[in-house]
Amino acid sequence: MLPVQQAEQIIFNSVEPLNPERDIEIVDLLEASGRILAQEITSQLDFPHWDNSAMDGYAVRHTDIAECNAKNPAILEIITEIPAGKSPEKSIQPGQAARIFTGAMMPKGADTVVMQEVTQREGNFVTILSASAPQAFVRQKGSYSKAGTPLLSPGINIGATEIAVLASAQCTQIPVYRRPVVAILSTGDELVTPEQTLKPGQLVDSNQYALATLVKQAGAVPQMLGIIPDDPEQLKNAISQALTSADIVISSGGVSVGDYDFVDRILSSLGGEIQIRAIAIKPGKPLTFAKFNLSKDRSPVLYFGLPGNPVSSLVTFWRFVQPAIEKLAGIQDFWQPKFVQAKTRHSLKSDGKRESYLWGQLHLVNGEYEFSLAGGTQNSGNLINLAQTNGLGVLPVGETLVNAGDFVQVLQVKNS
Repeated sequence: MLPVQQAEQIIFNSVEPLNPERDIEIVDLLEASGRILAQEITSQLDFPHWDNSAMDGYAVRHTDIAECNAKNPAILEIITEIPAGKSPEKSIQPGQAARIFTGAMMPKGADTVVMQEVTQREGNFVTILSASAPQAFVRQKGSYSKAGTPLLSPGINIGATEIAVLASAQCTQIPVYRRPVVAILSTGDELVTPEQTLKPGQLVDSNQYALATLVKQAGAVPQMLGIIPDDPEQLKNAISQALTSADIVISSGGVSVGDYDFVDRILSSLGGEIQIRAIAIKPGKPLTFAKFNLSKDRSPVLYFGLPGNPVSSLVTFWRFVQPAIEKLAGIQDFWQPKFVQAKTRHSLKSDGKRESYLWGQLHLVNGEYEFSLAGGTQNSGNLINLAQTNGLGVLPVGETLVNAGDFVQVLQVKNS
């Protein structure tokens, strides 16, 4: 069995991100949400596009108000009014001011905005009762970003704020990485679909549906291949088909040492380079990882043979597969597993023989993470108490107990 950190290094080092030239799609602005940006975005616009007011008030020359105060106010003539969206038609001369509103373009000659709260208006004149600092409440042209400088870097996940930047830059056709394709299959004669009548001894294939959901959440396209019987020829055909169409192939079940566990032998017969057969993790020990170099025109296809037990399958997906998908998808940073220190509300126990992952809920309380262990048994076959899991408490090899109130490392997981 490989230690978890060694297995992680092998898997993540095997992932080759999508090619920024070959694997790009152009999508409309509103279709870019949730996609990974593939190229740097620049603009020929300055941000702000022009000097504009950050406040409702009066645009003035600072030299006209520099010495004023309540006892010695400055009285200026109002020569124009500038609402947002209108280009000023007049320039400000000595002794003059313009009524201006938030976001409106500054008129020529003015360099400062006096907020209306320190003024008194009477007809076409305004009395300034307090001197503003030079250039106060003026957003300077290009102060946020100069034309031609990068606005967004490749490898970021496009969300609402990035959509806003793209829209502001009038960028409506967005270069993004294509979504990786992940083929998913379940193995075992004992499995049936959720629609089938359950007979004695049979099990519902929950893994395929859970894994497909997690694949979508990781930004990839799940390709569900269904249940494959414990027949070497059928399994070989299914895996061979998956390798031709997917970037990653995931199977669940068939990777232990039983008489009906054929996956490793089939992978070898198809030319796969098996790099991992078991990991010192609980749950999830029987995990196969292989790499297929099928063509010079394609990146290697990665194969994950996950355990059949539902909790083991999901835990190993969160720990190893999800980061691999996100790295493959082109994410530059933050694709690695995310751990936080949390105070556990319950005692956590392990036999200490393998790195153990205990599932439960992670809460942020008064700025500090707290971890609650899921009720019921922590058993790899107990799928029921895995509901609402968003954290996995980690007990390293050799550690058998973390007392309630102590801190534990927790793996954050996506479950919704």
